[in-house]
Amino acid sequence: MNRIFITGHKGMLGRELASVAQALGKNVSGADLPGCDITNRKQIESCILDAQPDFILHAAAFAAVDRCESEPDMAYLVNATGTQNVCLAAQSLNVPLMYISTDYIFDGAKPAPYDEWDAANPQSVYGKSKYAGECLVRELCPKHFIVRISWLCGHGGANFVETILKLSAERDELKVVNDQHGSPTFVKDLAPELFRLSEFGAFGTFHITNRGYTTWYDFAKKIVEHGKGKARVNPCSTEEFPRPAPRPRNSRLSPRLYENAIGNRMPTWEEGLKKYLGERG
Repeated sequence: MNRIFITGHKGMLGRELASVAQALGKNVSGADLPGCDITNRKQIESCILDAQPDFILHAAAFAAVDRCESEPDMAYLVNATGTQNVCLAAQSLNVPLMYISTDYIFDGAKPAPYDEWDAANPQSVYGKSKYAGECLVRELCPKHFIVRISWLCGHGGANFVETILKLSAERDELKVVNDQHGSPTFVKDLAPELFRLSEFGAFGTFHITNRGYTTWYDFAKKIVEHGKGKARVNPCSTEEFPRPAPRPRNSRLSPRLYENAIGNRMPTWEEGLKKYLGERG
């Protein structure tokens, strides 16, 4: 696969995907606002057909989780209808498609890490709209990869690491939720794995995150510690920090299928954090 098309190529993950693809010697093209809108079927179809890719990476999404609760029509337009439009273009070219999904498709009630075959039960508009996208991918694209990720962090975009670093420079104390569990995932580690998976041609649904699990509270403590911050980080419950969109208490994703498929393992989230902070300077 030498001609790669990336939706959302200007976003945090999309930029890293484009960088990795170019380093691999791929011919890269992409679509993003305002030039090309995935919710406009004719427009995105034209962009993709003009590029004639042999692989499509669909990373575009309406990922403002809390805004999705107040803008459900937009959430479904982008994450479901937009995905349908990209799938139809992939179908017309008969090329594989990789769809980036999320831990939010689960309700968080399972006491152990989620496997790929566990039943979806999204509780938020964001999770429901992303799961609708998954269903459309499965229905319309026989040659597909669905990759669920969680707690994404990367340079050049809003993410938890930057938020904590900013707040720890402004405040003496921080309150961070300690009853939500998951895996921080760094785009620098994730992007190469997505291409490794694509080269194996092992179609299906996979979980790919940095290895190891933590809570937002423990993650924040590590950020402050390694980022040489001085703020004290205090734990709190989800109920003490209400948000418009419900968060899964358990966002832990098992990488079993991915590791078995390509025989590789992601770095730990602590390693990813140290690398991120080192690159940040």
